[in-house]
Amino acid sequence: MTVTRRPLTRNELAPLARAALGPARTLTAVARLRGGSKKGVYRLFLDDGSTAVAYVWDPAEDYWDAAPADPRDSFSHASGLDLFSAAYDRLTALGIRTPRLLFADRSHTRLPSDVAVVEDVRGGSLEDLLHRDPEAAEGPLRELAEVLRTLYAHPAPRHGKVAVVDNGGSAHGGSCEQVVLERALADLAEAAARDPRIAAVREALHDRLRALAETVRPRGRVGLVHGELGPDHVLVDEHGHPALIDIEGLLSFDAEWEHVFLRQRFLHAYEALRADGLDEDRLRLYRLAMHLSLVAGPLRLLDGDFPDPEFMRAIAEHSVGQTLTLLEHPVP
Repeated sequence: MTVTRRPLTRNELAPLARAALGPARTLTAVARLRGGSKKGVYRLFLDDGSTAVAYVWDPAEDYWDAAPADPRDSFSHASGLDLFSAAYDRLTALGIRTPRLLFADRSHTRLPSDVAVVEDVRGGSLEDLLHRDPEAAEGPLRELAEVLRTLYAHPAPRHGKVAVVDNGGSAHGGSCEQVVLERALADLAEAAARDPRIAAVREALHDRLRALAETVRPRGRVGLVHGELGPDHVLVDEHGHPALIDIEGLLSFDAEWEHVFLRQRFLHAYEALRADGLDEDRLRLYRLAMHLSLVAGPLRLLDGDFPDPEFMRAIAEHSVGQTLTLLEHPVP
C-alpha cells in the first residue's frame, strides 16, 4: 500500500497544541524537524515566543513502512507511544535527562494517530557541538559517560524491550548473543541480496559469524542500553547537560551492543565514553553484526521514499567497506 506523505500543517496540529499547552497560547507556526525516519517530529511555535516539540507516530511519518512489530523481538521496529512511554518512565525514574513529557494522547481525537508533546531542548545536538566546539562538548560527554554507567548498573532479569520486561514479559531468544547472531544472519541474507560485494563473500561471512558466536561465553547479567545512541540522539540543554532522545528502543541488553554503536558514531570522541570490563569476544561478534545491519537497513529504506537517500546510501556504503575489512582483517 502506498502511503501519502506530507508534513502536517499548523491547522492540523493546533488541536494537539491546545490540549497539550493550554488555550491561553496560540500555535503560530510548525516545522517538521529533519532526521526522523520512524515518527514525525514537529517544532511548535507559540504566540508568546515559547516552543514545544510534538511526536507523531503514524504510518505516513514512518519511512520504514514496517509491518506491526512484535515487542517480544528485542530488535523489532522501535516505534510507538507505548515504547516511548515505558522508556520515558524508566529513564525519568533513574534521573536520566530526556525532554520532559508534557502531554501524551492515544485517543486519536486531536490527530488520527498516537501523539506526545515534550519540552523543546534548544541547545542543539551533541553531534553539532562536537563539530562546532569540541572543547565545549567535553562536559556533556563526561555526563553522558555517567549516564551510560547508570543505565548499565540497573540489571534486568532477562533481555528485552523495557516495555516488555517491566511488565513481567520476556523476549524471544535465549541470550543476547543468540539474538544478535540470528539477526545478523538475517541481515546477511538481505544484504547479500542487495549488494553484490556482500553476495560474493556471503558464505565466508556466514562462517565468520558462527565462529565468533561460538567464542562468546555465557553471561547471566544484562543492563539497560539506549540501543542506537549516536551524538545526533543526544541534545544539549541550556545548562550544557545531555538529554537523550529517540528513546523508544530502550532495552535490557549487553553493554557491548551499545558500545559497538557508540564507537562507530562518536569516532575519536568515543574515548570519553569507553567502559572498562567489556567482553572482547562479544564486541567482535556485535561489531560485525552491527555493520551488516547498517548495510541491510539503509538499503531497505532506499526502496521507499526517504527524503535523504544519499545520506542512507552513504551509511550503507561505509558499512559494506567495514564489513569487508572485518572479514579480511578481524579486529583483535
